[in-house]
Order: sequence, then structure tokens, then C-alpha cells
Amino acid sequence: MYECTFSTSSPTIIVMAFIDLKSFTQETVLSFHNICYRVKEEHSFLFRRKTFEREIFTNISGVMKPGLNAIMECTGGGKSLFLDVLAARNDPSGLSGDILINGAPRPANFKYNSGFVVQDDLVLGTPTVRENLAFSAALRLPTTMTKHEKDERIKVVIEELGLDEVADSKVRSGEERKKTSIAMGLITDPSILFLDEPTTGLDFSTANAIVSLLKNISEQGRTIIFSFHQPQHSIFKLFDSLTILASGKLMYHGPAQKALEYFKSAGYHCEHLNNPLDFFLDVINGDSPAAVTAMQEEGGEANETEQLLIGRLPVIKGLAQFYSKSPFYRETETELERLSGGQHSRSPTFKEITYVTTFCHQFRWIFWRSFRNLMGRLKPWIVEVILQILLSVTFLGLKNDCTEIQNKLEYISGYYRVSSYFLGKLLFEFLFRRFFPSFIFTGILYWILGLKRGITAFLITMITTLMVAYSTTAMILAIGTRENAASGKTRLVTIYFVFMLVFLGMSLNFETMAPQLSWLQYFSIPHYGYMALQHNEFLEQKFCSGPNTTMSNCRLLTFYCGVM
Repeated sequence: MYECTFSTSSPTIIVMAFIDLKSFTQETVLSFHNICYRVKEEHSFLFRRKTFEREIFTNISGVMKPGLNAIMECTGGGKSLFLDVLAARNDPSGLSGDILINGAPRPANFKYNSGFVVQDDLVLGTPTVRENLAFSAALRLPTTMTKHEKDERIKVVIEELGLDEVADSKVRSGEERKKTSIAMGLITDPSILFLDEPTTGLDFSTANAIVSLLKNISEQGRTIIFSFHQPQHSIFKLFDSLTILASGKLMYHGPAQKALEYFKSAGYHCEHLNNPLDFFLDVINGDSPAAVTAMQEEGGEANETEQLLIGRLPVIKGLAQFYSKSPFYRETETELERLSGGQHSRSPTFKEITYVTTFCHQFRWIFWRSFRNLMGRLKPWIVEVILQILLSVTFLGLKNDCTEIQNKLEYISGYYRVSSYFLGKLLFEFLFRRFFPSFIFTGILYWILGLKRGITAFLITMITTLMVAYSTTAMILAIGTRENAASGKTRLVTIYFVFMLVFLGMSLNFETMAPQLSWLQYFSIPHYGYMALQHNEFLEQKFCSGPNTTMSNCRLLTFYCGVM
């Protein structure tokens, strides 16, 4: 048992509580009772915005025991959202019903004590498998554990997932990426592991290997809950339980190997050699030719429910009604009554915690991982240097006369707390994605182009370039906080970038612009940097022939800088 407690008089300091890693390995039963989930959707037209609620799930109940528990629904039907609901990874405001762990309510920190593997693997390709696991261990295991203990835990997970041979190599194949993602989810040795479509994007052999691996993990007493989309029949044979959803309603919940028999009793017969999972999807999509018109073909008579299912009700509504009167439904209700009946007498399996690591610890590891990922990708830096040299060569040998000013002016070229992640990522982005590229850009171009001599002029150019990069980045972050949808953010950013380029001042003379529009230049961030660079370069320099023709009174200064 590991304990990390801090006493403080400030209410803003987070208090760490007990973490018992042994409790994670106990067999855990997850049950959900009358789950309904609603989401708020916004429709906007011009400046009018209307909000309304849409019900996604309706009165869904079931039990997930140790083993392979599969959730199935047609593409876009909400199986991933249902997985998020069970894993406490979405907005709870629209949720009604109970989700219990061994008959007790889920603790507030349930999502930290369970494992979750997302569909799109977020494993970085530059660190090794062991380094990816070390990152997960550093943020998810308590700081009271020694480095040796964490290394031993990483070693156990690597052996458990068969990653011994590639542990010190970079992640390459799809199978290695998926196994590494699963290993990162298992680093805390959780008793419940959620996976969102773990076989998507994998070939048959790799998908079969991944599900077989999950089967072996579940046989150690873990509850594996995952969504999937049309796996092979050989994979289906490994499932322990199957949950089929359609339009937010429960079509079937029970033993996976009894699902075919259940659908047959409902009037749907799977043809020989047909993949059962394809057959189930065809049925709930209404595309199955297996529907029968009466039970006489089987030598019996259809009861009232079957007649409603076959003749007068839509398939989904009919199957939902049929399931509500099936033995599987009654067995589930009995099990739920038993579990919820002991709710007040049982102690929660998991102790309540908030975070097992401090803000500074998280900040340091997030920064380290970003830096490690950057160091593993040196090609962009090499390309950056070569590009700046090539661009500089095109301007090599410019003369200080009036015909060359335009050329010079046209070339100016950017697992943890939300707070710790944001600040760590922000610091990394500002240093390695903004500061160093700007430093390389200015350092190479400035001297090759033969711009204004002097360390002061060089530093002004450097600082101006940095400020433009930082200010533009901050503006994009501000735009990103306004829109929820990624597509909306992209549209707004694109519109603003076009606006900034139009009013930059390189190709547009503001003196010839209508006075009603000229004020828009002040909303373009690069415009300020462009003006500053012009003043820095041209003031007190001689370009035009004749006496007393410094840039301070040359007519070109009026055109480019707006200064007499």
C-alpha cells in the first residue's frame, strides 16, 4: 500500500489519498442500471443559436463480468459513446441511471483507476516501447513508488503482452502500436480495461493476435469491455458476452455463443457459413434476408410477440420488445437486483484519489516527452536550415538602391491535469516550435541577405519575428477556445489567416484604400511586425541617389512605411 498525503491550509491544494495497487487485481463486476443519456446539440444560423436535447440511450441495463465483454452496433451508432459512459469519460450532466462497481457507486476517480485504450493509437513513434511505458508509469503510478518498483512493473507488462523483443526499439508495426497502447492502459494493473474498437485498421492476423491477447488477459480475472465493428468469426468465438445496441436501445445482452440461438428464436435465421457478426448487423440494419414470415417453417406457431416483430413493428423496436420479454433480460434483472441490493453494505473497491502525482512532476514529464519526440525527428530541423539557406541564396548580393527595396520587403516569413499538460505543451511549443525556428530563420537570412549592420538591428529583427509568432499562436488558441467542433475552428483560423495576409501591407497600399476599410489593417498581427521590420531596416539608410537622401526623407518610406 502506498500513501501520499499533504496537509495544507490552502483549499486549492489537491490532497492525495490512498492507492492500493493490490485492489486493482480483484475481480470486478461492472453493472449499469436503466442508463439514459442525453446530449445538448446546438444549431445556429447567422447570429441565432438554438439548443435542444437529443436522447442517445434509453433504459439500458446489463452486467459486465470478468472476461471478454463485447459491445456491438452499426458504424456511427454510438457504441464508442456508450463505452465512454461506462468508463466515466464524458459529460455526466446528461446521464441518468446507475453504474456500479461490485454493487457500489463508481468513485469520482474511476477513470484514473481503470484502463482505457482509445481507437486511434496515441503512441509516439520516436520513443521506444519501454520509454512510452515509462511515461505512462511516471504519471499514473504514485511518486512514492521507487524507480526500481516502476521498472519492475514495466517489465511485467512487457512480458505479459509479449513485447520483450521490441521493448527497446521504436514502435513500428500496427500490432506493436496496439500492444503498446494496451500496455500503457495496463500499467496500473487495473481490474477493468476499456478498449474502443481495438481491431480497427488491423489485418486479420494482427486483429486475431490482439483479441487472443485480450482473452489471455481476461483469464487472469480482469473485466475487458470493448467495442468492435465486424470482426471475423474466429474472433467472435473468443467473446464471453455480447451486447448489441441499435438506435440507443438494447437488442441483446447475454452470452456471446447463445446470440445466434436467440436471434433464431426471434425469427431470424443465420445462413450456413455466414459470419454471425455480419448477420447481426444485417438484422439491426434491416438488410437481412433471414426474416421469416411465420414460425410454421420450424413446425410451430408464432406467438404474439413474434407476430409483432415480424409483421407490424420496425425491426429495432420489435427486437427491443422481444429482448425485454426474453429469459436473458430476466436473468440480467435478477443479477442487477442482487448487485444493487448490497450497494449500501459494500465498500467501494477503489479508494478515492484525485491525482497520484504533483503538478510539477506532470509538467516535467510532459515537457520531457515532447522534447524526446522532437529529438527523434531531426529531419524537420535539417529541412528548415536547408530551406532558409536556399531562400537566402536567391537574395544574395542585393544592392542598396531603389530597385532592390521591393525585393527586400516582399520576403518576411511561424495523462495529467489540463493545466500541467497545457502549460508543459505550451512551453515546449513556444521554445521548440516558435523560438528556435524563428532564431534559425532570422540567424540565417539576416546576414546572408546583407541587411542592416549592427547587433541592435539584428536583435530588433529577431524579437519582432518572435513576437509575431507568439502573438499569432495566442490568437489561434483564443479562436480554438470559442468553437467546439474541429471543423468550425479550422474555418475560423483559415478566414483569419487570409484576413491577416490581405492586410499585411506587402501587396496593398493603404493610402489608396477606401478610408472606410483602412482601419482593418490594425487587426492584422503580422502587419505590426511588418511595419516594425521596415522601420528597423530602412530608417537612416541611403538608397536614393543625390544629396541628403537618407531613408528618413525618401519618398519610398512614405509608400512602404507610411512615414514622411
